Amino acid sequence: MRLPAWLSQHLAALRALLVLTVLLGIAYPLAFVAIGRIPGLSGKADGSLVHAAGATVGSTLIGQSFTDADGTPDPRYFQSRPSAAGDGYDPTSTAASNLGPESVVDTADAPSLLTQVCARSVAVGKLEGVDGRRPFCTPDGVGAVLAVFRRDGLTGPVTRVVSVNETGRPFIQAYAGVTVEPASPGVDYVAAGGLVTPIRGDAPDEPVVPADAVTASGSGLDPDISVAYANLQAARVARERGVAVERVRELIAEHTEGRGLGFLGEPAVGVLGLNLALDGE
Repeated sequence: MRLPAWLSQHLAALRALLVLTVLLGIAYPLAFVAIGRIPGLSGKADGSLVHAAGATVGSTLIGQSFTDADGTPDPRYFQSRPSAAGDGYDPTSTAASNLGPESVVDTADAPSLLTQVCARSVAVGKLEGVDGRRPFCTPDGVGAVLAVFRRDGLTGPVTRVVSVNETGRPFIQAYAGVTVEPASPGVDYVAAGGLVTPIRGDAPDEPVVPADAVTASGSGLDPDISVAYANLQAARVARERGVAVERVRELIAEHTEGRGLGFLGEPAVGVLGLNLALDGE
């Protein structure tokens, strides 16, 4: 007896569903679980977890903060780069700030990327005892940006100047012969016709504080820092631990990974492994 066409089509679809469910829903996942149990791969499959003193202390793939109970950087440890993932290094909220080079004017909701970078640079400079100045940043750690109003809009004499990221005393007193005003909260000076004008200032061309110390990674989970940032922290860590700075630099070198495939990216230092090595000292 020949089955009706519609029933044959439904049975064929059901058979295909069952076969694909077994292959892709059961066999395929189990195969990769089995591959993940192969010696040498099991650690990576389990998240590259790091154990110390009988406890899991982190992962080589996910960064973490090294702070005290108040959230202040612990001076005994090397500090990681900033993170925009949740409250910091939250793998369930991996994300970047999505702010770009044109984010230089603070808003009522959040500081601009420039101000975030400036504030972090000042904080790192104080922690490490170095010059934290950067171009286009004020000494107080906000973006050194003016809204410049001209008589004819884009041209003509300057008629008014506002330091858009400062509600207190402006970082400069005058611009083009016009007194600089502090910003009033909630006022959009750009929408009012002010021309955004960053002021470079007298900061060195090459800031002492490296870029990765003041910017978050795209994922917010980067576990590594640059060799330059690690070396910047070496003196402080050595002082706080009472260890020779030469020994700290040796540990930095031991925990430095080279470029990917020998030519991709830059050498990087694993912060967690380095801090564990310091504790082992």
